[in-house]
Amino acid sequence: MPGNLSLDQLKKLVRTGQIDTVLACQVDMQGRLMGKRFQAEFFVDGAWNETHSCNYLQATDMEMFTVEGYKATSWAAGYGDYTMKPDMSTLRLIPWLEGTALVLCDVLDHHTHADVPHSPRAVLKQQISRLKGMGYQAMMATELEFFLFRESFEELHDLGYRNMTPISPYNEDYHIFQTTKEEDVMRSIRNGLQGAGVPVENSKGEADPGQEEINVRYAEALEMADNHAITKNACKEIAWQKGRALTFLAKWHHDAAGSSSHVHQSLWTLKGQPAFYDKKGDYGMSKQMCHYMAGLLNHASEITYFLAPYINSYKRFAAGTFAPTKAIWSKDNRTAGYRLCGEGSKAIRVECRVGGSDLNPYLAMAALIAAGISGIENKLELEAEFKGDAYQAKRARGIPETLRDATKALKSSKMLRAAMGDDVIDHYVRAAEWEQEDFDTKVTDYEVARGFERA
Repeated sequence: MPGNLSLDQLKKLVRTGQIDTVLACQVDMQGRLMGKRFQAEFFVDGAWNETHSCNYLQATDMEMFTVEGYKATSWAAGYGDYTMKPDMSTLRLIPWLEGTALVLCDVLDHHTHADVPHSPRAVLKQQISRLKGMGYQAMMATELEFFLFRESFEELHDLGYRNMTPISPYNEDYHIFQTTKEEDVMRSIRNGLQGAGVPVENSKGEADPGQEEINVRYAEALEMADNHAITKNACKEIAWQKGRALTFLAKWHHDAAGSSSHVHQSLWTLKGQPAFYDKKGDYGMSKQMCHYMAGLLNHASEITYFLAPYINSYKRFAAGTFAPTKAIWSKDNRTAGYRLCGEGSKAIRVECRVGGSDLNPYLAMAALIAAGISGIENKLELEAEFKGDAYQAKRARGIPETLRDATKALKSSKMLRAAMGDDVIDHYVRAAEWEQEDFDTKVTDYEVARGFERA
């Protein structure tokens, strides 16, 4: 099972006093864990069956502001309850928190007990169900990058997030000595996740001072998304315990590299055979894989919002930074938005390099799957492979350059509306519009520093 704890095992640990707290968490629109801390005795007595939360948790922004304009949730409707239904297969120990277990919850309508369609876990489950009806399952992995700082979260907040000091003074990409100096945090993250049932592959230094990468083993799409959400929360909590701060902002400083969440993806049959592999195909690609990749490329602009959901996300797309600017495919080429990996083997897969570390994994994976399904259903032909420096490909398909562009593409996407439903797409269009509306009213530090005296 995805977790590492059964209800019976939890009951035993509660009786012996080893577990006294159970976190029941839903995933919000931003990919964060939201929920309640249950006294463990109460949880095992019956709260494991269901609990409740205000429905505004699936209709807020980063600041948890009650945004106007959502059809599903509003002041006029009274901000009632949603039901949180624990998915007991995700129950797990949380080693870095004393006496604590955690379970992820599906979000259900309080009256009908049907999935709330725009809740991120439900959005992904819908696309997984579509794939299952076609005889496939998606296997995915997300490489997750972040920046680690010498200061604590509290210190940086009090400094107004100015004069922040990355944990290392130089580029630490694959650098063993420098990352040894960071092991107090990173070793605790690796071992903590492993103990929580999230199988860790490795951590490494990334391509800038203070930049880290954590990789967990590939899994079925829903399990991978769950692991991703737990990983981000774990990294923050463990860094906080160590007196450090870290950020998953896609671009924390204009002079620093961006942080990504590359999404590796492949389809397998329900009997466990690799549907993307055909030893007779070019690079070992099956027809299904070619159609799937064609779908990703054909709908690349439409799905970008789910890979880059904030204004800051688009600051990451810059030439010469290992972040892509073109939605094209190429074999083992890190300048392209979509990279073919594992050619000629059963591990053949496509790596989407568009997503930043700020993405919501459930929504990103759902959008990628939906685009791939469209490619398979419509037997779309895969365009010719790009070779060379994609940054210099002047006529190649570009990634939307701003949130406004991505929102427009999302809103007009017939494919996503058919795959996810109008209400779901309209919900996230409103989220994107609000992100832009809110930012447009704010005066930035850059504007003040640039124009205070000289304007």
